[in-house]
Amino acid sequence: MDSMKIYKRRVRYYGRLLDKVSKNMNVISLLRLVTAGALIVTLIFASSLGGQLITGSISLLWMLLFSYLVIRHRKLREAHKYISILIDVNVDSIKRLEGRWTEFKDSGEDFIDEKHKFSYDLDIFGQGSLFQWINSANTYMGRVRLSNILKQPYKDKETIIKRQEAISELSTKRWLRHKLQVEGRMLDEKSVNIEALINWAKTKQPLYCRVFMIGIFRVLPIITISTFLLAFVAHIIIEGIPLLLIIFQFMLLTINLKKRNWEFTQVYKYKKSIKVYKRILGNLEKVNFRSRYLRELSDGLFNNKGLSAPQQLKRLEILVGRIENRNNMIFLLINVIFLWDYQCLIELERWKRESGLILEEWLQKIGEIEALSSFGTIAYDYPNWTMPQITEKPSLLQAKEIGHPLLTNRQVCNDVNIQDSLQILLITGSNMSGKSTFLRTIGINLVLAYAGAPVCARSMICSLFSIHTCMRISDNLEKGISSFYGELLRIKEIVKATEEDIQVFFILDEILKGTNSYDRHIGAKKLVKQLQGKGYIGLVSTHDLELGVLERESKNTIKNYHFQEYYKDNEIRFDYQLREGISTTRNALYLMKMIGID
Repeated sequence: MDSMKIYKRRVRYYGRLLDKVSKNMNVISLLRLVTAGALIVTLIFASSLGGQLITGSISLLWMLLFSYLVIRHRKLREAHKYISILIDVNVDSIKRLEGRWTEFKDSGEDFIDEKHKFSYDLDIFGQGSLFQWINSANTYMGRVRLSNILKQPYKDKETIIKRQEAISELSTKRWLRHKLQVEGRMLDEKSVNIEALINWAKTKQPLYCRVFMIGIFRVLPIITISTFLLAFVAHIIIEGIPLLLIIFQFMLLTINLKKRNWEFTQVYKYKKSIKVYKRILGNLEKVNFRSRYLRELSDGLFNNKGLSAPQQLKRLEILVGRIENRNNMIFLLINVIFLWDYQCLIELERWKRESGLILEEWLQKIGEIEALSSFGTIAYDYPNWTMPQITEKPSLLQAKEIGHPLLTNRQVCNDVNIQDSLQILLITGSNMSGKSTFLRTIGINLVLAYAGAPVCARSMICSLFSIHTCMRISDNLEKGISSFYGELLRIKEIVKATEEDIQVFFILDEILKGTNSYDRHIGAKKLVKQLQGKGYIGLVSTHDLELGVLERESKNTIKNYHFQEYYKDNEIRFDYQLREGISTTRNALYLMKMIGID
């Protein structure tokens, strides 16, 4: 069964389940109302029911039943939210397959970097981007990790192969991928800076680690409670002694109160996040992964005492719950008697010693598994795509029927073959014929390949390249930089790239378009020759048909390809098929005529 049918079937199934839960919630709400009414009636007519024992017993039963119904309703409410999000996850999967993924709210706009060597030109982030299409991460770490993978492709074959294995395995675990998405959507923390929690876990409060101070804070409440019993129950000692101790403990709580409140706030604001992290890591802990990369992720979920990450996060969740009690004014007396603040600080410091330094690693694993799951979803949705073969052989890019992954169900696929002495494809063609889309097709698929993800092609073999582009350059009025000069600066970076990176794969769109035709023709010719002479591999698109002579002058290390249009029923049309040779068609005057310029 294809993925679209499965998603639609799951939406129907969860929809029926949601209706059932909603009905149960309504029944429970009604029963709560009836129970509360019965309790009130029992108390009103207490005198006519007989003795206090009977009245108290009946009232207690009503209260116990009411408490049970409250707990039951809370669980049903959580289940209702969980199922609702499951429906949303499957609906989003349907939207992705239908090409409506641009409706997704998270476009990764916050990761846009116009100065990046390729991400801005290849639409990696922002509206209609690769990130918006592929992302299923919902935690702060997951989004950041996915963005880093897309911006900084892997440069070693072994890591890429390990990730390919992991993504292939996750593609078969739809239930796990959907669980990760649901858990992540249970909270909205995209804007929360998780670094504050990590820094808190690494900081130490030496005072609450000392055995002497721990002993004082543990023993003092016991002494105080004992004196209360001796004074007010046994009447052995005077009543002033426990009162003095209470005053002393109250004074202890006023010491460093501001600093203590800050410490509690640092962890308390992540209450919901900690709960979600615990669930996510708990799900990972239960899975018996086969791939090396996923096993390495799951095997590292233990602290220095052999306790698992879910266990430790559960402990932290309980401690945060204890901190929450401080917000209750009624709890003030308990805080004074038991020195509750100090008991919490002692336990928090103990937690930090056991797991504080490894917390960041655990959270990074959550981000990694979310990023991998995003790619796994694509592998599941598009089983006809292929895992590219990464070769250590230099200067090689071969792809059969490669298409743009973001053109859902509308891809026009072409073949690409760069190997041996062939280094540069010079692509010509008229306006809107598909040159820029083809360049982005190659660039985005290389990004996916180096992430360990499947690519939109029937087959693909590629060397490890450092990707550099020069496609979308605009004027910078603030810095006084014209688009032409901005293009030159980007080209300068490409020329220098081989001094730092592995072999460069460059993509130049409408080369030197910001200057006059004479300078553009001479400059472009010299630039392409220089890139070819340095051994660079890449694609160049241009409207300057005169550059076609480079194929002959370079002895076929540069090869001409083109796109063309055709006319039918007095309309201009495009087939977006890549053909060998220089372009023989033009359409600028026709397009001008179409908009009313004769």
